[in-house]
Amino acid sequence: MPYFLPTDGPSEAPGRTLRAMLQRPGILRMPGACNGLAALQAKRAGFEAVYLSGAAVSASMGLPDVGVLTIDDVRFYLRQVHRASGLPVLVDADTGFGEVLNVLHMTQLFEEAGAAAIQVEDQILPKKCGHLNEKKLADAYDMATKVAAAARARRDTLIVARTDAVANEGFEAAVNRAKLYVAAGADVVFPEALTSADMLRDFAQKVQVPLLANMTEFGKTQFFTSSEFEAMGYKIVIWPVSALRVAARAQEGLYRTLAETGEVGAQLDHMQTRAELYATISYHEYEALDRQLADEARTVAATLAG
Repeated sequence: MPYFLPTDGPSEAPGRTLRAMLQRPGILRMPGACNGLAALQAKRAGFEAVYLSGAAVSASMGLPDVGVLTIDDVRFYLRQVHRASGLPVLVDADTGFGEVLNVLHMTQLFEEAGAAAIQVEDQILPKKCGHLNEKKLADAYDMATKVAAAARARRDTLIVARTDAVANEGFEAAVNRAKLYVAAGADVVFPEALTSADMLRDFAQKVQVPLLANMTEFGKTQFFTSSEFEAMGYKIVIWPVSALRVAARAQEGLYRTLAETGEVGAQLDHMQTRAELYATISYHEYEALDRQLADEARTVAATLAG
């Protein structure tokens, strides 16, 4: 159904919906979706929530993931993903777009735009992907202050605190940071770039809050299934850039074929058909609504004329 049509009864705040999901047994699977079409496709596949990755947004804008995105850049995509799908969205807010007051402002704007959860990490600018080397960490208490600011500013949105401390400061330091962030108001902890099953299990035993696992490709974390992460004590698993990577490779192939041959016939089997695209974006429902509104207007006009 088109997003602008009202549903029956009042809609629940996205943060409350997500919080209820986390109360259920099992692990919540969140694929990355960096635009409205991707979010619709994730929903049609059966996913109940999605992740909006700063790395994916940056790449889709032709930029590296080094913290150059603005609040408005991310808010544009957040609104699009939430409005198109209606799913709870966990949005990557990088380092909070500044200091404490910036985090307050960002949290309010992102919640207004539909965020169910907001993730803030403990790096300093220029930030890096959590699976790269030479990351620079913020002071733990500075990060805790940002978490506290986000927790104070939100109404229903969950606050996810990501720590990148394992690579720089070691495992125990990451655990201590996580506990500090929870004390400051974090609802979920995201320990980035843990490298083994033993490390993942150990972290879950020492930090007794909902934990998020990052199953990104080509990084430091070995491949695990969502069921394996659940067994290790994790409540959420994300695949932040997987969809973008697949789409980018397919798009690259199309351009190469077109440049080499001057036609796209060899790529037709790799394309979503017009009918499939229209079904995904509810094209015919929009047409039907347009006709319905026109018919209703004519009926009103005829009644007044008579």
